[in-house]
Amino acid sequence: MSIRVIQPGVQTTVQDLGRFGYQQFGVPVAGAMDPRSMKLANLLLDNDPGEAVLEITIMGPQLAFDETNYVALTGGDLGATLDGKPMPRYQAVKVEAGQTIRFLGIRNGCRAYLAFAGGLDIPPVMGSRSTYLKAKIGGFKGRKLEAGDELSFREPKPDLDFPERRRLGIDFTPQKQYELHVILGPQDDHFTEEGIKTFCSEVYTVSAEFDRMGCRLEGPIVEHKNGGDIISDGIAFGAIQVPSAGKPIIMAADRQTTGGYTKIATVCSVDFRFLGQLKGGDKVNFVPITVEQAQNALRLEQQYFQMITDFFKRDRT
Repeated sequence: MSIRVIQPGVQTTVQDLGRFGYQQFGVPVAGAMDPRSMKLANLLLDNDPGEAVLEITIMGPQLAFDETNYVALTGGDLGATLDGKPMPRYQAVKVEAGQTIRFLGIRNGCRAYLAFAGGLDIPPVMGSRSTYLKAKIGGFKGRKLEAGDELSFREPKPDLDFPERRRLGIDFTPQKQYELHVILGPQDDHFTEEGIKTFCSEVYTVSAEFDRMGCRLEGPIVEHKNGGDIISDGIAFGAIQVPSAGKPIIMAADRQTTGGYTKIATVCSVDFRFLGQLKGGDKVNFVPITVEQAQNALRLEQQYFQMITDFFKRDRT
């Protein structure tokens, strides 16, 4: 036993990069809603970038530590404290046995990511430790954390090399309006010219219907040529479905594997850092880019992660 859950928060689950290779059998990928924040938390601790973490949504838990270890907290600001004092974000923090992490309430964003040096002792299911709540697959007993749960560290590191240097600038900052870059398609030809123009130029509001499966938007109607129904096909993270009613829905980590609504575009993966932090009332607009531009943005992100990794390795020599 390394951590005891005193209060679970609204929805605290174990997540990694997701469960790939099983969508053909109807098993959703799941995984972190904001994979960039998850990776940064792990890199701060010398973990593999895809190591499982706690994804903390809106109102965070109260966690009592029975074993000393280093942790890192990234993503949205949910008011984390360590023994009553503000807990730094985006840096390695040593938590001693007997100390408690609490979250006082949302300040910005929607989800925070708490990583543990050496990872959590959670058995993989189909190659992943991610929790898929609807089917009770993976994570901690296939569900969100509850009061009284006990988790263990897999390989804790009470002594981490150069901890004082393991810090990054705050990576997520709230915005009045979030610009999401998208690649049009695969069914953009099912929309009128006016519909495409509306989608690319108007501002939409995140509705209260937003969970790990998808994000419904309120705003101007996106006009189809002949309705929004198609023969079901595969759905990617970030795919934007537009049913016949004309209101966009952005599909998220726990999306179904197939769907029968037209998809006007897909959010580029580098912008999941914003998509995963949206909450009801936030404003978004869509900016089309090319596949090549999306690939270049992804390369730059990967280079940034590598630069962080190299920096910490260089510090140890």
